[in-house]
Amino acid sequence: MPAPRYVAQPLSTYFRLWSIPPSRPHEEDPLASDIPPQRPDARTDPSLLGLHRFNEADSGAAEEALLACCGSHRWALRLTAHRPYPDIESLLAAASEASYDLRPADLAEALADESWMPQPLLGMRAPGSQAAHTALRAAHAAYEARFGHVFVVCLEGVDPEEMLDTVLSSIRTRLANDRDEERLIAAEELRRIALTRLEHLVATHAAAAGR
Repeated sequence: MPAPRYVAQPLSTYFRLWSIPPSRPHEEDPLASDIPPQRPDARTDPSLLGLHRFNEADSGAAEEALLACCGSHRWALRLTAHRPYPDIESLLAAASEASYDLRPADLAEALADESWMPQPLLGMRAPGSQAAHTALRAAHAAYEARFGHVFVVCLEGVDPEEMLDTVLSSIRTRLANDRDEERLIAAEELRRIALTRLEHLVATHAAAAGR
C-alpha cells in the first residue's frame, strides 16, 4: 500500500495545490532550480514567470509538481517531456489532451491518488446542518462501495454555501450510473480539476517569483 502524500497548501478549501513526499522538507519548493526566476521588466510578462519556472525546472521536480494536479504518472511524464510551453494556454491545452488520452490503468491510478488526499471528504467542510453532513457522509460511503474509488467533482466556481448540496446531489445522481458511464464522468471531472490545479499552480509560482 503506497504512502499518502502530504499537502503543503490546498488549492481551495477542497482541492490540493501542492503535494510533497515525506522525504522532501515541507519548505522546499518542488519547482526550485539553479536558474533564478526572471524579474518582470518592460520585456517580460509577469504572468509568465510561473510558466518560466515550470519550463526550466528539472524533469523530476516538474513531474512531482504535475502529480499534485493529477495522480497519473503517464500524464505527468507526457507534460514534462513536451516542455517548454510558450504560454499558459498551450500548457492547459496539452494537459487537457493528455487527460483525454488516459488509459483505464492511468485513470485508476489518478483516482487512487485522490483517495490518499489527507483532507475531509468532498463537501464536508462546507456550511450545512448536521443532518446534511450525515447524509453526505453516507452518500460518499455508498459511492465508494459501488465504484471502488472516492467521489470526484470539480467545484470551481461553486459558492461555499452551495457546495454541500452540490456534492450531495451529484453523488446521488451518479450512483445511478453503471460502472462504464461513471468512469467516463469521473475522468472528465478529473480533467477539469487537473486544469484548475495546474492553472493555479503556475499562477501561484508567478506571484512568488515576482515578489
